[in-house]
Amino acid sequence: MLTVTSAQLDAWILAFMFPLARILGMIATAPIFNNVALNARARLMCGLAITLALAPVLPPMPAIPAGSWQAGFILIQETMLGILMGFSIRIIFAAIDIAGELISMQMGLSFAILYDPQTAGQTPVITNFIALITTLVFLASNGHLLTISLLAESYNLLPVSATPFAVDSLKTLVASATVLFSFGLLMSMPIIAALLIANIGLGVLTRVAPTLNLFAIGFVVTILAGLFILLLALPYMGTALERLFELCFLNLGHFLHAARAA
Repeated sequence: MLTVTSAQLDAWILAFMFPLARILGMIATAPIFNNVALNARARLMCGLAITLALAPVLPPMPAIPAGSWQAGFILIQETMLGILMGFSIRIIFAAIDIAGELISMQMGLSFAILYDPQTAGQTPVITNFIALITTLVFLASNGHLLTISLLAESYNLLPVSATPFAVDSLKTLVASATVLFSFGLLMSMPIIAALLIANIGLGVLTRVAPTLNLFAIGFVVTILAGLFILLLALPYMGTALERLFELCFLNLGHFLHAARAA
């Protein structure tokens, strides 16, 4: 007769419960996985599928009762780690959104807004366009697969344990966020500079010909110049975004190493 002890039952539960907490935390915040097009049931199924695939190759889980306070603490910590990992990747898309809003403002298209279901708010059309390109480049460069691969590697860099992770590692995450935001803003600088030159030229033209109706041609020239510069920048945007993604995953690895140094 097959008998199962309480220790064996706890081991089976913990073998899936702790990995699932970190995985679901990352799915809740990481790009692509937290898309509003995926409902809660689809995200849960995705998290369960990843957990079932990773559980057999993960390091051993702590031998503690599943209903103990230690298990609850580990569960909260694993969820926080997953959220921080997904948030560190989401920073790239937030930086690109800010760059798109700056470009829209300089082009005079800040009034052309659409409802964005991802942020549950209204964003300029240029921001939506650049965000769509960023998503396509992320998928084309296998960013979603790299995210899952780094998630699996995180259990070797930072195994499941009752020991709290190093709080100082959050400083590493914040420092990487500032670098990624600066890179995102630098991507918009060529277009902003070109539009600034166009606006200066329009100002000089207005001084030379005061009778010229600036409002009649100013908006058209600014929008056309912005779209033209954006068209010229598109072939180089993919390389810059790939560099951003590479830097993001590198910083995420540094965060995991710093968190393990507790």
